[in-house]
Formats: sequence, structure tokens, C-alpha cells
Amino acid sequence: MNKLQGKVIVITGASGGIGKEVAIQAAKQGGRLVLLARSLDKLHQLRDELTNQYGVDAYAYKLDVADTDQVEMVFGDIHAQIGEVDVLVNNAGFGTFKEALDTELDETKAMFAVNVIGLMACTKLVLPYMKQRKSGHIINIASQAGKIATPKSTLYSSTKFAVLGYSNALRLELMEDHVFVTTVNPGPIETNFFSIADESGTYVKNIEKFMLKPGDVAAKIVAAMLTNKREINLPGWMDLAGKWYNMFPRITETFGKKAFFKK
Repeated sequence: MNKLQGKVIVITGASGGIGKEVAIQAAKQGGRLVLLARSLDKLHQLRDELTNQYGVDAYAYKLDVADTDQVEMVFGDIHAQIGEVDVLVNNAGFGTFKEALDTELDETKAMFAVNVIGLMACTKLVLPYMKQRKSGHIINIASQAGKIATPKSTLYSSTKFAVLGYSNALRLELMEDHVFVTTVNPGPIETNFFSIADESGTYVKNIEKFMLKPGDVAAKIVAAMLTNKREINLPGWMDLAGKWYNMFPRITETFGKKAFFKK
């Protein structure tokens, strides 16, 4: 039997990009999908597609993860109406490419509210159930930007460094409870992320040939569900660059300067 058959899989930021692709591929394997995002119209469209094409249960809830009261209410409804969560994919997030000097404090608060606090809030509300039954999986979408910080990503990288730190500590806390924690660290992906992050389009033009396909990233995520996979790092060459950077930061910053200033 497929390991995802009948499992309750909650995905934040499910209206597009990686979140949408994860939902489609998990539905193909018989998962019961709970779709969360701010755009309810898009969620309803995806919900109908999943139920009609794959014959699975799918549910849609409007949720802004930055609103912690709303997070608590929605997850309360999920547990009451659908059941305990088997897999939580914390995918909601956004970024902007600006230097620290040009970043407003309100932008900082808003990005941390979504990328970090929202992720923590969603996680906290599924943990009691997972710990009690000693099974479950938290999958946090981080970024290679959480491993290598580059110019014009001071704020975005900071949020993703926070996600990695939280996830690594959480993994150790849950080790004896048999609850898995996986971080997904992709490089640039062909999604609408860059419509906000890269308004000029300069960065996308510079790295277009290196961009990942969302379906390929989603396939890796779904394959890892309910397995004790620590990290998913894509693409492989960027993962190697991150390891090199950790060992030789000064050398990397000196000779990799041109690559770092692609934004």
C-alpha cells in the first residue's frame, strides 16, 4: 500500500509554485490534502482538480500564516473536522532583494511574520498530536539562501537561517518521539516568487538557465514524506558550494564575489 494513502497532508502556500505541485503529486499517491493560502479562489480550483482527477479528499482553508490567531483557528478546524495531521509542509513564504540600508523595518517584520513566526505557529499546533502518537513529519521549505547569504538578501537570508536553526533544534527535540523534521533547501525555482523578489527581472535573466523546475522539487519532497530524511538540497552543485563555503568562507567570498552579485 502507498505510504501516503489516506494520510492527512497539510500544505501552506498551496495556491501556486512548489505548494501546488506538492499537492498534486501527493494526491496522485492517495493523500488527503489540506490546502492553505490567502487566495481562496485558487485553492478551490486546485481542490476541485485534485478531487476530480485523483479521487482523493481535498479541503481548502483561507489562511494568512502571519496572523497567528487565524492559524490557531484554522488548525483547530482541521483537527476537529478532518483529523490529526500526518505531514505538515510549511511552504508559505516570500522574499525581496534589497540591501540592508534600503530595507524598511515594516518589511522586516512582515517577512519574519510569514517566513519564520508563521512557520513556527503552524508547527506548534500539530506537534502535540504527533508527539502523542509518536509519528508525523514536519517539512520546512528553507533555501540555499539560508546556507549562503549574498548581497541584497540580508533580510530573506536571515529568515531562512532562522528556519534552518529552528528545524535543526526541533529535529533533535523530536528524535525520541519518532517525528521527522526535514528541511528543503532549493536554489532559484521557476515560480512567481521572483515577481515580488526581483521586480527588475535582472536576477532571473542572470540565472535563468540554472533555475529549478517546481515539479522536480515537489517530486523530491513527496518522495521524502514519512521518511527520516534530514535535508533535501537542490541543485547538487549549489549544495557542494555551500559545503565549500562553510569550510572556506573567506576564500569563497573573495573568489566568488562575481557570482554573489548576480542580483
